[in-house]
Amino acid sequence: MTDRSADVTLFPDLDKNGRVPPYETLKLEHSSTVDRVAEELRRALFDGELEAGTPLRELALAEAMGVSRSTIREALAILVAEGLATREPNRGVHVTELDPDSVHDVCTARAVLETAGARCWPEAAEADREAVRRAVEDFAAAGDSGASPAELTAAHLAVHRAFVALTGSPRLVSLATSLTAEIRLALAKVDRIRRNAGDQVHAHRALVSRLDAHDVDGAVDELTRHLRDAEASMLAALRLPPPG
Repeated sequence: MTDRSADVTLFPDLDKNGRVPPYETLKLEHSSTVDRVAEELRRALFDGELEAGTPLRELALAEAMGVSRSTIREALAILVAEGLATREPNRGVHVTELDPDSVHDVCTARAVLETAGARCWPEAAEADREAVRRAVEDFAAAGDSGASPAELTAAHLAVHRAFVALTGSPRLVSLATSLTAEIRLALAKVDRIRRNAGDQVHAHRALVSRLDAHDVDGAVDELTRHLRDAEASMLAALRLPPPG
């Protein structure tokens, strides 16, 4: 019989059976250069420094940020996966652009998901109802603290995602997250133009108050109007005509 104890002594990464332990080879670099580049590009997008349609050229970005083109390429791949940038043949990567029909379609889908969540309020788990209330107050805190456009938009979208979570369906929450990813830049632009986080917080608190008062139909009607106004605001901010 082969004695594997010597192997373990000579190769301490091996287990007693002479095998590499599970997950031993997995590594994680915290806050890599790629992550930092992607975060800086997100900041520029949400701050409006890079408008929709702006080309994101590897060489120019690499020179401006003092990193390699391969690092920029990886960071851009992250933004493409998040829907913040688009890669097209013969055009390269550019900041994602939206057309009127896409904005309308996303807003229509959001309305279906979010109003479905609101209608589930009476039978939803108390933890999910409390998550909606907490999301609204987190949004208020972000506005009061002078959060960045990216942070403010994230807090705003978290409220709407919490409404969908009232359905109790992780798949619907995942779908809602995917939908809002498509319009995050448009919403950020609206928030920058309006600078009315306080009004938005008040509107969301009013929705929760209606739900707590068992006025589900009134809350659904108000939420529908809110999302319709959001669509109009996004089209105006993007200088797009109404959908055809």
